[in-house]
Amino acid sequence: MKNGRIAIPSVGKGGLDGQRSQHFGHCDAFTIVDVKNGEISNVTVINNQEHQEGGCLVPVRTLSNHKVNALVVSGIGLRPLTAFNEVGIDVYHDATRSDIKPVVESLITGNLSIISKDQTCGGGECHQ
Repeated sequence: MKNGRIAIPSVGKGGLDGQRSQHFGHCDAFTIVDVKNGEISNVTVINNQEHQEGGCLVPVRTLSNHKVNALVVSGIGLRPLTAFNEVGIDVYHDATRSDIKPVVESLITGNLSIISKDQTCGGGECHQ
């Protein structure tokens, strides 16, 4: 990814030196990373909004409103994946890294793939 805005579900206060949350819908915050010409140009953190069970579309609206075009998750359900795709946010899969900066660098260098519908899960059962 040479240019764009990446969202990473984050634990606590997030940030580039933070830890990635294993559950995107119930994360504390989203670390938003702007990438220009293959380099990190800006980092901001937005708080996740509360939502009830099944309210997985709240993060979709939040990230869409912040003009995000890529999200990196360790797992996701079919319903939010479909919603992210409908609003033009590509969802990438990375189940191995927990530090945010290496996750971002892996996406920038093209080492992450878009998650497919057959990789989706339900009820948080796929999150490590």
